[in-house]
Amino acid sequence: MGDHNEVEFRVLGDLEARIGGETANLGHSRQRSVLAALLVEPNLPVPVDRLVDRVWADHPPRQARDTLYGYLYRLRRALSSADVEIARRSSGYVLSVDKSAVDLFRFRELVATARSAPDEEALRLLEEALGLWRGEPFSGLDLPWVDEQRLALERERLGVELDRNDLGLRLGDHHALLPAITALARAHPLDERAAAQCVLALYRCGRQAEALAHYQHVRHRLADDLGADPGAELRDAHRRVLAGDPVPCRPERAATVPRQLPGPPAPFVGRAAATTRLDELLSAPREPGGTVLVAAIGGIGGIGKTWLALHWAHHNLDRFPDGQLYADLRGFDPTSDPVSPSSALRGFLDALGVAPDAVPADVDARSGLYRSLVAGRRMLVVLDNARDTAQVLPLLPGSAECAVLVTSRHQLTGLTAAHGAHLLHLDVLTADEARELLVRRLGEDRLAEEGAAAGELLDHCGGLPLALTIATVQVASTPDYPLSELVEELRDSPTRLDALDGGELHASLRGVFAASYGALSAAAAEAFRLLGPAPGPDISLPAAANLLRVTSARSVLRELRRAHLVQEHRPGRYRMHDLIRLYAAERAGTDQVEKSRRLVDFYTHTAHLGDQLLNPYRPPMTPGDLPAGCAPHELTDRAEAMAWFDAEHANLLATQRLAALHGWDTAVWHIAWALTPFHFLRGHVPDHIASWRAGLAAAERLGGTTVRATAHRRLGDACARGGEIVEGVTHLQLALELADGAADAAERAHAHRALGIAWEQRGDLERALAHSQQALVIYQDLDNPVWHATALNSVGWCLALLGDYDTARGHCERALSLAEAAGYHDGVAGTLDSLGYIAHNAGRHGEAITHYNRALGLFRANANAYEAANTLVNLGDVHAATGAAEQARSAWQAALNLYRGQHRLREATGVAGKLAG
Repeated sequence: MGDHNEVEFRVLGDLEARIGGETANLGHSRQRSVLAALLVEPNLPVPVDRLVDRVWADHPPRQARDTLYGYLYRLRRALSSADVEIARRSSGYVLSVDKSAVDLFRFRELVATARSAPDEEALRLLEEALGLWRGEPFSGLDLPWVDEQRLALERERLGVELDRNDLGLRLGDHHALLPAITALARAHPLDERAAAQCVLALYRCGRQAEALAHYQHVRHRLADDLGADPGAELRDAHRRVLAGDPVPCRPERAATVPRQLPGPPAPFVGRAAATTRLDELLSAPREPGGTVLVAAIGGIGGIGKTWLALHWAHHNLDRFPDGQLYADLRGFDPTSDPVSPSSALRGFLDALGVAPDAVPADVDARSGLYRSLVAGRRMLVVLDNARDTAQVLPLLPGSAECAVLVTSRHQLTGLTAAHGAHLLHLDVLTADEARELLVRRLGEDRLAEEGAAAGELLDHCGGLPLALTIATVQVASTPDYPLSELVEELRDSPTRLDALDGGELHASLRGVFAASYGALSAAAAEAFRLLGPAPGPDISLPAAANLLRVTSARSVLRELRRAHLVQEHRPGRYRMHDLIRLYAAERAGTDQVEKSRRLVDFYTHTAHLGDQLLNPYRPPMTPGDLPAGCAPHELTDRAEAMAWFDAEHANLLATQRLAALHGWDTAVWHIAWALTPFHFLRGHVPDHIASWRAGLAAAERLGGTTVRATAHRRLGDACARGGEIVEGVTHLQLALELADGAADAAERAHAHRALGIAWEQRGDLERALAHSQQALVIYQDLDNPVWHATALNSVGWCLALLGDYDTARGHCERALSLAEAAGYHDGVAGTLDSLGYIAHNAGRHGEAITHYNRALGLFRANANAYEAANTLVNLGDVHAATGAAEQARSAWQAALNLYRGQHRLREATGVAGKLAG
């Protein structure tokens, strides 16, 4: 730790001020930009007008100077404990600080010293200077003047890197420098000096064919892009390779300290929990002779594994003073095969200073030499983009002083079993993190201007960093290109992946996903293609088994999970990221529709079993014979059926839509029928209406009178319960007419009873009573005690609403006896609710509360949230009548919460009025 007031300003990456080793809070980006403007000209006055221009460009606020003074005041407070001063001068503001405390000027001082130093010392100084860079200069600040500074500094850095490479090549350091030289050549493909260095480095490392191929590649690029031929320096490098130029030999010196890490990512946002976990794992105390610490970051392609690994590595360089080794193992590179352990070890041995003729040919011997060279040294090894455990094992050091960071799209469980590796699963960015990435890329002002489009862009990218990066690069590169145009392309599923294609394999979601897909076994690849277009947000293991029809669906899903192409978000339930689903759907074969029928059959027949358990009192409507190979999920009791419907509700609705799309009308109708008890019990009113709209359309195509009558009745009842009473009555009248025409007594009775409920909700109690009485007359002849009890209670309820409490009680008490004898618990509860209402209006409040509490207990035991809400309102009314205001409000509030969850707006408004009164 430094002195408590020792200050260090860092601009070669995120803008930071460290005081006594601790990071100071510099505030938001505007405030930090004021400090940046002062730091680029330390000890010199910066005029106020220039500060305003740098902070706000062409859009200063009305009180810009006052706001600026506020920023300066807060910066002074943040830096008050440091050996630094922000002072007002007549010509502006000046930041007084030792220039060596600013990393930018320390960088320049080291470079200037290197210019006049001997080669060995110069190389050391340049490496030290470049080591000060932590990423993109002024990362996180998005202002025009910062962009200019950033561009100039990047050019300055490039020049220093090229100078360093020239020195290293002259001194014979080609093996250690090769990764940095090739990375620089890739980043600047038209820079002839970088290309010449790459050609020479490859040649001197014994890779003559690659050196010549790189020369030809650059020569063609120069011709195609610039219409130019290679210059003298590049031609000279080519000539030296052809002539077999002698390779400089590095004299013996102290152990090489490799610095192989690529540059840190910019911008980097979020991942606080993941970086903290890496701190815990890779910074734990270690003892000589202990096990090497290994952390493996896993996740889907484009999730930001390399991003996180390099960010953490660059922020912890001081923990590994003996060097850092890096290898891109290309485990999922669509343009090349995975790097063999032997090749990766050759690169490590080169970086560690082993002469080419001293590198063993055998992979085990290379691994042993590598472990000997890093033994006892505090080094970090980053193994990026690993394909599997076998590729990683030979690259692990043998001593506890080293730490290893692995990234892979596969879950490397073998690494955990063999070496105790700690697995870190990387999920999508949170909503706040995704927005912060957008701000870093596009700026706060642009997001404020196009807020709605920005929000939709975030939704379509689903928190996937690569998707957000590709999208924002397209927009940021063309400032006049509105976000709304990109969002328009993202909005349509068929073009979404087109919009997220940056034109190169590594900047294309299709390319990234294709690499993972290409690594799957044949069975897993087929499963991937089938699961993508499957209806609903997720899929259970039994459903997947019916869809895939393989020996072990679990093992296939496990392979997809280890490849991070599916996620087991709950035990036995699997889902895909939306963008991966789109890619999987694109890969689906011509037999996809035929195979998707397997899922429709599974859901239809399992729903039929669940329906019978939820309401065993209505006649079964069998969806036909069980198709060959279909194995419905076995449901054993009401609770299990309820849990299944809860878990599969969204999937059932999606399956019904899929069945309607393909004209499988019988399945459409039966899914609506099977969902009815569940929808009623849970109070899913809008979904109930939607499912029966689809059911009615299917019934009209199927053409059977009873099927059509039932569909009209169910839709009418759903509409009436959902407040769409006029439409509901229309459908119910049609149902009654169809039932009359078919001479279907039961259907006629059902239609009358439903009309009674609809007219009661509309306030026409006389009509409600008439229909309920007609239903009762028919039910009495059908020898069904459950229907009979229900009709008696309906008549009793209507009579009670009309004020005839004595007659009403007689009907309800008979209904109660029939329901109890039949074991019809919902019927018992409904009748107790009616008796509670009668007792309340007759002034017997204690009796009413007893009835309501009994009814509420039964409704809750049967998970009947719809009727429980109604009973809670009635219970609250009785408590209010007795002066128990707190109990009344508690019951009403519970009812209001249920009504809102069920989208019963009319009822919710009524209860809200009671609470406000």
